[in-house]
Parts: sequence; C-alpha cells; structure tokens
Amino acid sequence: MKIAVFTKNRLNPAYGAARLGAERAAARLGAQVTHYVPEVADDAAEQSALLERALADRPDAIALATVHPTRVDAAIRKVNAAGIPLVGFISRSEAGKWDCFIGADNCRVGAELAAYLLARLSRNGAVVIVEAAADSPTSIDRVHGFRDALAKYPGIRIVGTCNGEYQFEPARREMARLLAAVAHIDGVLAANDVMALGAIEALQAAGRSALVVGVNAIPDAIDAIKRGAMLATADFSAMSLGALATECAVLRVRGEAVPREIMLPVEIIDRSNVGAWDLPYERRPCLEWDEALRIGVQR
Repeated sequence: MKIAVFTKNRLNPAYGAARLGAERAAARLGAQVTHYVPEVADDAAEQSALLERALADRPDAIALATVHPTRVDAAIRKVNAAGIPLVGFISRSEAGKWDCFIGADNCRVGAELAAYLLARLSRNGAVVIVEAAADSPTSIDRVHGFRDALAKYPGIRIVGTCNGEYQFEPARREMARLLAAVAHIDGVLAANDVMALGAIEALQAAGRSALVVGVNAIPDAIDAIKRGAMLATADFSAMSLGALATECAVLRVRGEAVPREIMLPVEIIDRSNVGAWDLPYERRPCLEWDEALRIGVQR
C-alpha cells in the first residue's frame, strides 16, 4: 500500500517530525510512504505540481497538509476526480471532498497560550505578537486566539506585531527592528517555536528580557524552557498528526469508516512538566488511533 504524504517545507522542525510520524505509522501498518515537500517553503504552485506528480504515481491514498487555504484547490479537485482517498492534517482547504481532517483548534491553542502568559504577567503589561504570513491558516487562527485573550484585559497593551515568516532569521530580524522602536516589552506571543527562538535571540542581543511563548514543542524550544530562556510552548504535535493522518489513510484504503474530523487537545509545556517532552523526536511517542478517537473532538 502506497501513501503519499505532503508537508509544507523542510525548514520547520515540526514538519520533519510530521514526516517521521508518518513513516513510523506506515512501518507499523505495512504501508509505504513517499514524501512530497516543496523546495520553496510553503509554495502553493509547487505543492500543486507535486500533487499532480503524485497522481501520476497512483498512490493508494494521500495525506495532505496544505500550504495555503485556497491556492491548492484546483489540485485537490484533481485528487478527488482520480478517486484517491484524501486525508488532511495540520492545515486544510475547504475545497473538494476530504475523507478526514486531523488537527487542533488553532484559535483555542492561541487563546490558551495567551491566557497562560497573561497569568504570569498578572494580566498587565506590554505584549508583542510574532505572526507568520497574512495568508497562513495556522498563524491566522493562533493570532486570532492571542488577540481574543488579550482583549479581555484592559491592563494589557499590544505594543507591536511583526511577521517572522515561521522562520528563525526573519523573526530575529523583525524582532530586533521592533525592539529598536519599542522601549519596553513584558511578553512575546509567537505563533510557532522557531519564531519564538528568533525573538529570544533578538532580546538577548539587545540586552533585554521578556516572557516568550511559542507553539510546537520542538526540541530546541524544550531546551530553551529548561534553561529559563523561554517560558512555555504548546504541544501542537505535528509528529502525532502525521502518524494519525497516515493511519487514517490506510484505514480508508482498507474500506474502514473514519470520522469526518478529529480535533485534538493541546497541552501547555513549561518547566513544571517539560521532562515528558525532553526527548528527541525519534524517542517521543506518537498518539495512537484509538487514543486519538478517545480524547479528540469528532465530527
């Protein structure tokens, strides 16, 4: 059985973890995974071309994390026309027919992470948001959650936003620029860990400090939490999502029924519980299908 797995880029460690999760699930289930990754990060035209290449190879099913909410729609419809089962994970398009989507509520992720930071700031202070591109679906929803949580407290001021492109260097550069213009910052809400680490680098270079949180629980973020450089992260487990999407694809090929959607809870990780994540991806456990059905919200 051949499963084609599509991730967004090779830059974000979380997508490497998603590919690892897919491989682990496939090996356990006796399937074969082929990875399709744009060479230009998050490039919709390239992902569309890769989908057409996969169709020519006739996989039994496709697991797809879309790079854009609408710009891959035409290629998705071609997958549907070919009659190949399609499972979405992490981010998706509303176009076409999907056998299942497996992810997490990113608005809730952002809101819960912001609430955690607000509690440490005693609901008072100056906060910066580090977001990704304006059309990134995960960033849009996480930032929406950030802003919803912040708006509840008049003592909180958003003193700046910057676009870190979900990458370290752009986040470091843009945070440095923002620090030159803003005299005081108490907290930083970053839409992923890589940008959070870039923001921390900029803060340290400027001789300044703030409480910084991110999303993904990548190993470098876990190390930063252990040494006190980063306050917290949220475990949006791309590795488990890649594994579950692959298993779901296998189940559909076998003719088994699956939910239309599974939305998984997300846990906040700080110094109190960091030990459970203090492992390389190769040694971290993946969430299993039955457990995902038990703890996830199904539709």
